[in-house]
Parts: sequence; C-alpha cells; structure tokens
Amino acid sequence: MKSLHLIFIEALQVMIVLALAPVFAGWVDMLKCWSQGRSSAGVFQPYRNITKLFIKDVVLADNASWIFRFTPYLVFGTAVVVGSVIPIISMNLFLAPSADIIVIAAIFATARFFMALAGMDIGTAFGGMGSSREMMIASLTEPAFLMAIFTVSLASKSTSLFHIVHSFQSGILVLRPSIVFASIAFFLVVIAEAGRVPVDNPATHLELTMVHEAMILEYSGRHLALIEWGSMIRFLLFSCLLIACFLPWGIAATDSAQEIAVAVFLMVIKLAVIGAVVVLIETGLAKMRLFRLTEFLGAAFLMAALGMICFFILE
Repeated sequence: MKSLHLIFIEALQVMIVLALAPVFAGWVDMLKCWSQGRSSAGVFQPYRNITKLFIKDVVLADNASWIFRFTPYLVFGTAVVVGSVIPIISMNLFLAPSADIIVIAAIFATARFFMALAGMDIGTAFGGMGSSREMMIASLTEPAFLMAIFTVSLASKSTSLFHIVHSFQSGILVLRPSIVFASIAFFLVVIAEAGRVPVDNPATHLELTMVHEAMILEYSGRHLALIEWGSMIRFLLFSCLLIACFLPWGIAATDSAQEIAVAVFLMVIKLAVIGAVVVLIETGLAKMRLFRLTEFLGAAFLMAALGMICFFILE
C-alpha cells in the first residue's frame, strides 16, 4: 500500500512537469516580450504551438534513417524519466534510489548525443553545422556541470539528490563558500543547457547563428512537437535541479497532501523567479559569437573549480 502511494506521488509529479514545462517557457517568453516593450501572446502560447504541431502530418526525407525517426521519442522519453526521479515536489518517490545526479547527467548527455546524430542524419548543411556547434558547446558545458555537482556531492558526501536535499534542509550545507560558487556555475550551465541568450537564441530565424534550431530544421509534425516539448521539459528540469541542489527548502519531506501542496506552490514561485532572472540576463546581454562562448562557459567552469578549491581548503 505504501508503494502504491509513492507511485501515485511520482505520477503526480510527472504530470505536473509535463503540464508546467510549456507554461514555464511561456512565462519566460512573456517576460522577455514585456522587457522589450512588445505585446505577448501569453503564457499558454507554447501549448497552442505544440497542439498545432501534433495535428500536422509528419514529412520525412527519403534518406531518413531510424535514428531520425527515433530521436524525438528518445528526447521526450529521457526528459520524462528524469522528471520522475528528481525531487521536485516530494522526497518520497518510488524511484528515489535512482536519483543519482551522475546518472541524470548521463541521461541528458544521451539525449544530446542522439539529437546531434539526428541533425547529421539527413545530410543537410545546416543540420551538420548545428550538430557540430551543439557538441562543441556540450564539451564546454559538461565539465562545468560535473564540477558543480561534484562540489555539492562532496559537501553532502553523496551523489544522491535526495541525500543532497536532506543535507540542505537539515542545515548542513547552508551558505558555504563552495556552495555559493557552485550555484553560480550551475546557473550559467542552466542558461547554456536551455539554449538561452547569450549562448543561443531560441527565437532566431537566421540559419547562420542557429545551434539547437539548426538540428531540428528537417523535423515536422508530431516529431517536432515532441522535440519542442522535450526541450521545454529540459529547461524546466535543469531549473528544478538548480532548486533541488541549492534551494531545496519547501520540498515535501513527507507524503502528506498539505506538504505536497505547499511544495508545488513554492516550486512555482522559485521557477517564476528563475525565469525572471533568465530574462534579465537575456535583456542585458546580446548573443555571443560562437568562438566567444568559451569565455562564458569558461567562467562557469572557473566558478565550479573555485567552489571545489574552497571545499578542500576551507572545509
């Protein structure tokens, strides 16, 4: 009976992630429109875009292989799997033992790898260009991401997300210099992984500056809908990882309905603040040239490395 209750909480969390991801993306887009003095289509516009794509037929190239067909389902499926194990609303989940942050990083990397393969599969110039750029950015982002999570893992003495959350909630990891540096690095990684300015511009229509959008130019219909939805979930999940690793206060420690309701409310507030900060950065910065991204992502790695050094020296 206890297992069924935990499965129900986990299913509820997955449904919240699936439903909230387009709203979160719409919230960021709406704030960006307001900051630029433009009218917004509202927070529910991503829902309308996804619905429109699901209705349309799929158009495939003659030389599309199984990788091109399989990748949209893999991208969406991996996002759902990660969303089911991260402690977003509760620490009492059925798959709690599977929430190892290194495994989560590997799952995200697998989705990116197949996305790059799909971009090169058709053989178009823009697809190959987008794939090469994506992997170049990944080679700079992954070390900073791993260094940041290793810092938190060393401080909490575990790579389990649930143990990390418990360490924060019990006051073990409050305001350590290493955690502050790691949190800054992780936030920069969130911007890069979500493909936001200054790393990438998801709203661009200029092919020569595209990164993620260049890889999915050949997709249409439900395949494109799954990729777009999966990208929104990925943005939400990295923001939730930031919350779980550095701001976990409010995540339900028990399975009571009242605590879970409060956890959902606080999660929405935290995500709204993260979205506002992302928009503030996008408004104040322009998209960087490709070969200047090493400075931005190098700063993320430097912050993570400083966090690691502070841990070994000061703690």
